[in-house]
Amino acid sequence: MEKTFAIIKPDAVERNLAGKILARIEEEGFKIIGIKKIFLSKNEAEGFYHVHAERPFFPDLVAYMTSGPVISLVLERENAIKKWRDLMGATNPEEAAEGTIRKLYGTNIEKNATHGSDAPETAKFEISYFFNALEIHP
Repeated sequence: MEKTFAIIKPDAVERNLAGKILARIEEEGFKIIGIKKIFLSKNEAEGFYHVHAERPFFPDLVAYMTSGPVISLVLERENAIKKWRDLMGATNPEEAAEGTIRKLYGTNIEKNATHGSDAPETAKFEISYFFNALEIHP
């Protein structure tokens, strides 16, 4: 079984969509093996998104991700990374396929409801950034 990392972003938490997104995750065959609601500090958000530090949108991304609580998740299933990315849909909700989470709940390219790891190495880093071994339950 493969693991991936996911975040329900501040816009979705603020609009009380977390329950719908969590239900959809389970309906699609994912097992939630780690979950917590957290408030990211500026330093934590900068560390998490360090790969984008030189991009012009970085300050806005950090400000957005620290604007309210997020729900961080470790998801497990076969082909979890690809399946989660497919379920989320395109980064820009306007381009996302019908029925995907971002199409249903995203409002724009920044406030797109969810985040997901894009590769096994990324998933490993992201999971360990938010969770220790005692917080993940197979």
